[in-house]
Amino acid sequence: MEYQNIATEAELQRYCDELAQADSIGFDTEFVSEHTFRPILCLVQVVAAGRLAVIDPLAVKDLTPFWEVLARPGHTTIVHAGRGEIEFSLQAIGRMPAQLFDIQLAAGLVGMEYPAGYATLIARLFGEAPPKHETRTDWRRRPLSSRQLEYALNDVHYLQPLHDRLLSRLTELGRESWMEEEMTRWKEEIQRAGTEERWWRVSGNTSLGGRALGIVRELWRWRQAEAERLDKPARQILRDDLIIELAKRQTADLKQIQAVRGMEWGRLRTQLPEISECVRRGLETPEKDFMRPRYRESPPQLAILGQLLSSALGSICRQAQLAPNLVGGPSDVRDLILYRTATAPPSDPPQLARGWRAEVVGRLFEDLLEGKKAIRISDPMSEQPLVIETRNC
Repeated sequence: MEYQNIATEAELQRYCDELAQADSIGFDTEFVSEHTFRPILCLVQVVAAGRLAVIDPLAVKDLTPFWEVLARPGHTTIVHAGRGEIEFSLQAIGRMPAQLFDIQLAAGLVGMEYPAGYATLIARLFGEAPPKHETRTDWRRRPLSSRQLEYALNDVHYLQPLHDRLLSRLTELGRESWMEEEMTRWKEEIQRAGTEERWWRVSGNTSLGGRALGIVRELWRWRQAEAERLDKPARQILRDDLIIELAKRQTADLKQIQAVRGMEWGRLRTQLPEISECVRRGLETPEKDFMRPRYRESPPQLAILGQLLSSALGSICRQAQLAPNLVGGPSDVRDLILYRTATAPPSDPPQLARGWRAEVVGRLFEDLLEGKKAIRISDPMSEQPLVIETRNC
């Protein structure tokens, strides 16, 4: 496989000058994230105008010229499941690549499975099977073998033909605007994830309330700061289960904190006063700051309705040539039901009540909730046994 190898600043600048003329740029990255606070970028693979290239970030320390070319308008940037790639761009220059087109999202919008792996899409659309070796490579090590580079380059080799095939199908279905909407939503979510506090993602917090959530937030903040200072994964600083246990106990007493199984090991023994201070701050947080929204308290009688509509969602999506997992899941169905039945719903509509999802599913579900339409079983043995039809009142 022929490719251009870029390992110096001068080579990178010359390559970027050429790349700036391309109508489309596909790229992918190889990184290692197991041992540090942020992933270590180890390799960048690029395809443009039918030519392949690899950039070595361990040799070329400043990739700013590359990220600047990607962010400049005038071309389409093609990625597959490109969240990690976009985050590298944001960290480097604070901007995303221009005119993003994510292959994985596009596949879901034309009825293929979502999320579909790169190899799966190639097999489905072209009947070919890219190599699967080197999935456990430590990309920090040098030199990289020809086998490793071939594997990495295959991750961009098919991006342009995949883009062309999927864009053609989106155009046939009249869903180009859906793709634009989905890419906008996806980019906004990535942007939020990089700036907002995500303490609410600590595993096991859903059963907590009030000041216990305040403790979770304070411990999460401390853990993030320590992880960044020491350049270690957050889970190595303080595990989620220990955060939840400390939140449940709601005590800043050092002896009682030390008595929690798992708190007596390693660095944690010396950090107990800091952890105690976090708990104390959490206990002083007004409970009203962590009250869960009332509309999310699902009445028990709506559980069956949620299960029924979740089943209907899959049937509707398959008939519309959409991947159900891309449209929404049971929690999205629950949010729509609660939004339409709550006495004081939130001002922002849920996902299924916005954009193309409302067009395909949301309005239909609203008609079902209002009794304007009904669900019946047609042929129990058919692939689509559920039928939604207008009621005769």
